[in-house]
Amino acid sequence: MTRASASRTLAPRLKSGTKAKAPARLYTLEVAIMSGSVTARFARANPVMARTIEIRGDQTLARLHAAIFDAFDRFDEHHYEFQIGGTKPMDPRATRYGLWQPPGPFDRGEPVHSAARTKLDALELKAGDRFGYWFDFGDDWWHTIRVAAIAEVATRGRYPRVVARIGESPPQHPDWEEEESANDG
Repeated sequence: MTRASASRTLAPRLKSGTKAKAPARLYTLEVAIMSGSVTARFARANPVMARTIEIRGDQTLARLHAAIFDAFDRFDEHHYEFQIGGTKPMDPRATRYGLWQPPGPFDRGEPVHSAARTKLDALELKAGDRFGYWFDFGDDWWHTIRVAAIAEVATRGRYPRVVARIGESPPQHPDWEEEESANDG
């Protein structure tokens, strides 16, 4: 085999008219808990509960959900939803991304786009943008996510990953009786 034929054999081939895949961008997202089932004592001890997560642009919102779930040491899966383009929770102008669910008490009449199929790059986010994340529709864990930075090329490594933590992770299901007895004593 000649050097030329070997390089043709080993080089990846693209179909005519297709473009080479661009390298994945890297998003640095600051995720902060705004509200949820947090006891007053825990909130006083942890006035800020936030995580900084790095995730590639070719990863989905479902992967971001899993990263947030793990970053806050949660153990009990629930429905979740990302709200992009609004200014507050449940903003009717926001586009919703989450799990498919049948019509019910949390249905607002608009379609919920698939978090499992939506990649971060498809959202056309810019540094400084903010969007919402709602976890557990019963306990109402509301988070704000700020796009801290976007690098044009992700460095090698495993993503998503937590790169900073502020505050302790709140218990997903706090012991309200313990809180009441602490307040009584």
